[in-house]
Amino acid sequence: MVDDEIRVLSPTALLGYGYPAASLEEGMRRKPHAIAVDGGSTDGGPYYLGIEPGSGSGGGTAGAFFEMISRDLGPLLEAALGAQIPLLIGSAGFAGADLHLMATVATAERLAKERGLHFKLASIHAEIDKGYVKEKLRAGKVTPLGPVPELTEEEIDRSVRIVAQMGVEPFVAALESGAEVVIAGRANDPSMFAALPFLHGFDRGLALHMAKILECGAIAAEPGSGSDAVLGTLRRDHFLIEPLNPERSCTVHSVAAHSLYEKSDPRTLFGPGGRVDLSAVRFEQCDARTVRVSGSRFIPDPIYRLKLEGSKRIGYRAVAVAGVRDPLTVAHIDELIDEARRGVADKFRDVPEESRRLAFHVYGRDGVMGDLEDPNLPLPHELGLVIEAVAPDQALATTLCGQARTFMVHHGFAGRMSTAGNLAFPFSPLDIPAGPVYEFNIYHLVEEEDPRRLFEMELKDV
Repeated sequence: MVDDEIRVLSPTALLGYGYPAASLEEGMRRKPHAIAVDGGSTDGGPYYLGIEPGSGSGGGTAGAFFEMISRDLGPLLEAALGAQIPLLIGSAGFAGADLHLMATVATAERLAKERGLHFKLASIHAEIDKGYVKEKLRAGKVTPLGPVPELTEEEIDRSVRIVAQMGVEPFVAALESGAEVVIAGRANDPSMFAALPFLHGFDRGLALHMAKILECGAIAAEPGSGSDAVLGTLRRDHFLIEPLNPERSCTVHSVAAHSLYEKSDPRTLFGPGGRVDLSAVRFEQCDARTVRVSGSRFIPDPIYRLKLEGSKRIGYRAVAVAGVRDPLTVAHIDELIDEARRGVADKFRDVPEESRRLAFHVYGRDGVMGDLEDPNLPLPHELGLVIEAVAPDQALATTLCGQARTFMVHHGFAGRMSTAGNLAFPFSPLDIPAGPVYEFNIYHLVEEEDPRRLFEMELKDV
């Protein structure tokens, strides 16, 4: 099957993002050896990992999201099985915990029944027992990843659930077992794309670098898109990256720029078991739409480490969205915000300050950049305001939000020419309950001697 070239098709940057049918068809005409796709991310924040079943939000497996997954997954199953090549999915269901994994598996099984498909399925779990993390913590084998606090057993207990980012090895094990479709929980982004190259002994540095580009779909093309397909062709001393939509092209600039993406160090790609050194990488334009990449070098880590992710609930949120168009109100917006803060603090002085939070996001001024924004920029002609309240329960959060909104609507200031109407509201209800709020409380590395041990695999005939 594989000699000196492996072709891996990436249909989209995230399962559910969508892709043109024509791009998938063009990709299958290139006779790929595997189709791989990323199914999740921490980009959306800790909510998706933390949300509890029965919370009223679909247990983190909202119907609309899985409808998007279903629309992508059906054609991919048919394409892979029709070509007799493996389909590999990582970080299933966005957060990759057991409930997300099993919901994705159930979606695949439903699609198989509807379309008359039969295959050997490997599902790989990534949810980690809290006792294991405590044991590793006591042994001094858990360390912070970046500027986060040292982990404690109390924080472990506060996590709703914990996942580990699996490396390439569990995917290789699934392929070795004869799986035709692999659906895995939380995974390091390149892992599913590099599995077949690892299995066949291709250079690990090149395989992982190519995989990191492929996992984002056609974002490394011009114009870039996360909802389109790209093909990676790995050879023994280089790889090629080519978009499958004729409207896009990969250029030295676009592929090199993407190699800087999501990295604290532009020359290094970190992952389970080691890192890829990009300091000697060479990018060359092969033709108008294809780039050749060489020089990526894998450096194994003497201690194998996996990233742990845990999420805890910190309260409930309510939001109000408003527009500000009056130039005097725009000029006095900070005065209004201060008045709202003082008014809420006085009215709810019986609620401990540490258990409630009130935030004002002023879009059009500094809503995106916050304190990093240039304070000397001229005032805009209009502002968008998001009032956010967090409290121990939903009723209190919604009440706090409503009180802050009320203070801002009616507060007078010097020069005001009306008796009310500081804010304009696009939605009713004015105060929108947003449900539970989570934060990552485990964002750490754990030492684990066996790259496969934590990731239980189940095989079944579908």
